[in-house]
Amino acid sequence: MASQLQIQGDESVLLRVTHSNMKSFSPEIRFSLQMSVEAVKDKLWKKCGTSVNSMSLELYDETGAKISVLSDNARPLGFYSPLDGYRLHVIDLDPASVTSGGWLEDTSLVEKYTISEEAYEKLGGTFRKFKETLLLKQPPGQESKISDNNNSEDLCANIKIGDRCEVEPGERRGTVKFVGQAETLAPGFWVGVQFDEPVGKHDGMVKGKRYFDCPPLHGAMVRPDKVKIGDYPEKDPFEDEEI
Repeated sequence: MASQLQIQGDESVLLRVTHSNMKSFSPEIRFSLQMSVEAVKDKLWKKCGTSVNSMSLELYDETGAKISVLSDNARPLGFYSPLDGYRLHVIDLDPASVTSGGWLEDTSLVEKYTISEEAYEKLGGTFRKFKETLLLKQPPGQESKISDNNNSEDLCANIKIGDRCEVEPGERRGTVKFVGQAETLAPGFWVGVQFDEPVGKHDGMVKGKRYFDCPPLHGAMVRPDKVKIGDYPEKDPFEDEEI
């Protein structure tokens, strides 16, 4: 009866989500209480990478005490009586999961492709050769247009940490977490963005250098001309769901 009353009185609940394989994964996510446990798992799969069939869910209260195991995929989330501030813990049961091994959090663990300077010089059609050719064709005294927009400090003048933004391509929304030059990236100015959804490339660490902190696959370093600052609220998480 208590769970039925909660479903009728409260349409959604804000839960902190943790993951068995990812220590830095701890977003707050709002769920509809009418969602089935299976639908909850499907939503979490899109955010953490653990497949629905390999996912087990446990619910903890604010004191850290385990409330229940969400073992019935057909039951609505409200049946387990979650409250705002409770923690939903994802356990990945697949030993071969993409979340195992820690490489989603520490990109230094991922094997990188490398090429010697001599071998790179022998390649044709590289950006370096294109740039050299362009510079040879450039009239004396005229600045190159290659980095005129990308490396301009002026583009960063109105971008500050904490700003809401939208990044092209893809109209990806998020929050500015870094502005400035990045020593491990190409020369010029960069903007670090934490996206609202896992549409990024990393967790704020690039080539062994941490520029900011965010959940795995939510971070990206982009050129300032790709960033639009403005009132870009997080998109409605229920806009594609039927309740």
